[in-house]
Amino acid sequence: MDKYFSNAQRAEVLTQALPYIKRYNGEIVVIKYGGNAMINQELKEQVMQDIVLLWLTGVKVVLVHGGGPEISEMMSKLGKEAKFVDGLRVTDKESVDIVQMVLAGKINKSLVNYIERTGGKAMGISGMDGRLIEAKMKNEKLGYVGTITKVNIETVNDLLEKGYIPVISTVGCDKEGNVYNINADTAAAFIAGALNAKRLIMMTDIAGILKDKDDPSTLIPEITISQAKQLFDSGVISGGMIPKVDCCIEAIDKGVQKVIIMDGRVPHSILMELFTDEGAGTMVLRDK
Repeated sequence: MDKYFSNAQRAEVLTQALPYIKRYNGEIVVIKYGGNAMINQELKEQVMQDIVLLWLTGVKVVLVHGGGPEISEMMSKLGKEAKFVDGLRVTDKESVDIVQMVLAGKINKSLVNYIERTGGKAMGISGMDGRLIEAKMKNEKLGYVGTITKVNIETVNDLLEKGYIPVISTVGCDKEGNVYNINADTAAAFIAGALNAKRLIMMTDIAGILKDKDDPSTLIPEITISQAKQLFDSGVISGGMIPKVDCCIEAIDKGVQKVIIMDGRVPHSILMELFTDEGAGTMVLRDK
């Protein structure tokens, strides 16, 4: 904090945050974490600080993470080329072993370690633990890429009741024991819905939904499901934003109160969204 920021001003900031702290105390907030906010070390530390601060104020935080860049990096080291079809990683039997190793192993335990070092209490699990994410093959040409068939949320609820921050890697399985790579946005939407979360925060690499994709000043701060569908038809929501907004609609249909798409590269964007009037990013909510 700036050295010229007085103690009185700091106290005022905390006082202004009090109504928001009361609003979210005891509520479940699911955060989907990935992209550049995960790659940049300084940003990663700030995100973990935000999560621990939320947890200390009584928010029940659930962290759902991806890790595409690190999976691609590990595949390259092992001599495997990353291939994508319609934005989805083609995942053969050998590749899904790498996905499981990187997501459920390296990244998951690294995030747990960050949270613990920052003063939080975290437990890392994968979608395979407690059969949290049951899945089936999405498309044979994609290999072991999964479509979610069922979410068994009991393990997550148990961790929340015991005061942990669940940190969830998005690999799933079927009844035959096959392992599947699951899209992290989709997994976050299903998990948040199953938890009846008050908020789902989708951290991305852009400011939110923009009227002009090349102009951040055209950010749409709030949008209903019906308005989002109109923007699909008009082409305002296009490209990689389409599946993200689809996941927002999926989450709301499953019981999440509101979903926020925000730029995870902005320091402390989570706190700005939850603890200020202005918020951050685009809020998607059900039609009144």
